Amino acid sequence: MTASQQSTFFIHDLCCPTEEQTIRKKLEQLRGIQSLEFNVISHKLVVRHSVPQEEILRTLKDIGLPGYVADTAVRAKKTLSNDFFVAFLISAAFWQFGGIFSFFNAPALLPKILFLISIGYGGIPIAARCFRSLKNRVLDINVLMTIAVLGAVGIQKYGEAAAIVVLYMFSLLLESKSTDKARRALQDLLKFTPPTATVKRNGHEVSIPAEQINVGEIIVIRPGERLPLDGEVVSGSSSVDQAPITGESMPVPKRTGDAVFAGSFNQFGTLDVRVTKIATDSTLARIIHLVEDAQSKKAPMQTFVERFAMYYTPAVFALAILVAAVPPVLFGAGFLDWFYRALVLLVIACPCAFVISTPVSLISAMTNAARHGILLKGGKHLETLAKVRAVAFDKTGTLTRGKPVVTDILSLNGMSPNDILRVAASAELKSEHHLAEALLVKAHESGISVSGAQVEEFTAIAGKGIRATIDGRLYVVGNHQLIEDMGVCSPEVEEILQRLELQGKTVLVLSDERSVLGVIAVADRIRAESAAAVTELHRLGVEKVVLLTGDNEAIASATATELSLDEVKAQLLPQEKLQAIQELKSRHAPVVMVGDGINDAPALAAADVGIAMGRAGSDTALETADVVLMSDNIAKVPYAIALGKRTLRIIKQNIALALLTKLVFLVLGVFGLTSLWLAILADDGATLVVLLNGMRLLRTKA
Repeated sequence: MTASQQSTFFIHDLCCPTEEQTIRKKLEQLRGIQSLEFNVISHKLVVRHSVPQEEILRTLKDIGLPGYVADTAVRAKKTLSNDFFVAFLISAAFWQFGGIFSFFNAPALLPKILFLISIGYGGIPIAARCFRSLKNRVLDINVLMTIAVLGAVGIQKYGEAAAIVVLYMFSLLLESKSTDKARRALQDLLKFTPPTATVKRNGHEVSIPAEQINVGEIIVIRPGERLPLDGEVVSGSSSVDQAPITGESMPVPKRTGDAVFAGSFNQFGTLDVRVTKIATDSTLARIIHLVEDAQSKKAPMQTFVERFAMYYTPAVFALAILVAAVPPVLFGAGFLDWFYRALVLLVIACPCAFVISTPVSLISAMTNAARHGILLKGGKHLETLAKVRAVAFDKTGTLTRGKPVVTDILSLNGMSPNDILRVAASAELKSEHHLAEALLVKAHESGISVSGAQVEEFTAIAGKGIRATIDGRLYVVGNHQLIEDMGVCSPEVEEILQRLELQGKTVLVLSDERSVLGVIAVADRIRAESAAAVTELHRLGVEKVVLLTGDNEAIASATATELSLDEVKAQLLPQEKLQAIQELKSRHAPVVMVGDGINDAPALAAADVGIAMGRAGSDTALETADVVLMSDNIAKVPYAIALGKRTLRIIKQNIALALLTKLVFLVLGVFGLTSLWLAILADDGATLVVLLNGMRLLRTKA
């Protein structure tokens, strides 16, 4: 027995839960099968196993559902589809000719022969599927259709028998085309990555297949070209459209040190990019892989529908037997009439319309989300998002940009704002404090050079600030507590500091040994989209929008007031955020938590849906969160919730439409008020309508 491995098989005839049940029952009898994951829409089976692949393939072939290792699937699928399509065309042609001759009152034998040829030619693939189902003791649509056709022939309803065959084959083709379109919508994202790349090797630029390029090599991306691989810019600057990955509508400036992603479009300048991931591990490839995996994680609604279908078909089949037998035997009614009604019920017993509508809707919605930079890790999260009652946000890096900037420079005792900034930034040159970068960036933007300053006797004062001698003069840069300790905080300074702190700003004070020279206020700016996102969440019916942050009360309250949040909890440690989520769930479940995917991990895990700011595809966020926002744009949170609501609404519409169609024709069939061909036309029509309705989710816009 071989070591444990994971294999993906493509099974062309895997199109409904009955095939899934058959495969599961047979494969689970093999020793060494550890897990099975089915994806009906993609016709894929993922197996964790220690038995040889050949034994799995042999078992699939024995039960009449041949599989192929994923890399040979496309070629096999095309051959099978062409054969079926040709059979349909021939069968439909003979059915049409039979109908034409019947209409013009040709001798009865001629249309009868044409109808029988239509039944025979088109019925071969259906009969083969029926034999497979009977062999595996499964009652599915192929068995129902075969019985209905044979029954119609038995009572000499040749035209209607041929209609069943042709319309059923037509419905299978439409269903296959529709589900293939839904599946390809996700795979089409791969078209954004070019197959070749220009790479620098041995001092020359050569064009080679992208999959042959290794991590660390330098590729050249010219204006108008798409990036074939993930990487980091090592030289050049440009504007890059990375919508396929992040869903951002506007191009993003890129310069040395910035990350770029496969599938992005380089607009202007030439970029030299160091490859950081091979082709199969690019962010775009991983998005597609994760979304495909998510399709196997069924939503509660999908599980309910499939469980219902397991009981529905046998129940209607039993009802058909009763309709055919009871009236003639007990009441002396005409057998042919009631037998015909029973055949109508067999056609209606097929559950395909409402079984297929749910997965098609879910894959359409998840593909749409991926196009907008929202990575959903399963259909169940869409269903939960549709019902969410509370959303909790982390502050830093989520509602805010996570990068403090200087907002105010106030001069005291005659020192100019530029001098205050120059001295403070010079003092922070040797500091590791997170606010140091804000001062240095502001100095650079203001054209103030700090590189020439002579900084001596630098001393860090733990938790309070720094002391340094700059150009021969002693300065202190610190917080409110530090100048209180030094005894230089006057009432005037106290009033300024309190006013700025109430605005949610962090205050740095520059002083010498005798007095305060200036005040610098630093704040983490709220994202431009935060306010609109909170407003939209309330419009969507979210009852509570809550802020959970480790920041102090003043900053947290200022943020909550500016964004009109319903609740705020400040100075929280990670464990306390977890407790806050649990408490919120007790009052307003389901609860969504939105954070950065790293320090908010406990809270994200505790929430009904954890949404991580993905930093354009960080490994941590991709692997741990239920939902990842690839562009770090929290406006995507209400979009995801709205998409979830629309998805659930469409699924309910589909189920209602399918069940109503079944119910109406069950009643009409029992009372003899419909015909075989009309019943199958209605059933196939319902299947097509729910497929198209579900696929509308592909076109949902922000």
